Amino acid sequence: MSRVGQRPIPLPQGITVDIQKNEVTVKGPKGELHRSFHAAMSITLKDGSLVVSRPNDQKMYRALHGLTRSLLANMVEGVDKGFERFLEIVGVGYRVQSVGDKIVLQVGYTHPVEVPPPPGISVTAEGPNRVRVFGIDKEAVGRVAARIRRIHPPDAYKGKGIRYFGEQVRLKPGKAGRAAGKKR
Repeated sequence: MSRVGQRPIPLPQGITVDIQKNEVTVKGPKGELHRSFHAAMSITLKDGSLVVSRPNDQKMYRALHGLTRSLLANMVEGVDKGFERFLEIVGVGYRVQSVGDKIVLQVGYTHPVEVPPPPGISVTAEGPNRVRVFGIDKEAVGRVAARIRRIHPPDAYKGKGIRYFGEQVRLKPGKAGRAAGKKR
């Protein structure tokens, strides 16, 4: 049995859900999200909470059961509170600044890199070396944060680059570390 899929999703105050066969629309104070799910999954609204059920215990339906419930829970949380990811920029002379609704990164290239956010996502610079990505769709927030990180991922030797806030970067020892371990 799917332990994740069996848990009901409680709806906070101010959240409305519209279910049309396998199309679900969730509206809340932050906005509205719409998604279509697999036709075999049954989504119902009982006593102020969403319940997902599957037709039988085949492996595919067991996997879809937990996935559907997780996606619905993320939709509900997104329109209620929203999602955010923080990125930090590490390196001498590396910085970020907000220009209108987009950010401009100076990360060691000969030119500044502009990053315009897609619709529904806000990208802001919080200080000279921190970026905040905010939106109601968890997938889109993660995709934009990954796209920004991919501009200049952390270097394996010095650690310079763009990383997620709190990410631990393992540094390689370099030439000096290798020579110290060698005996003649």
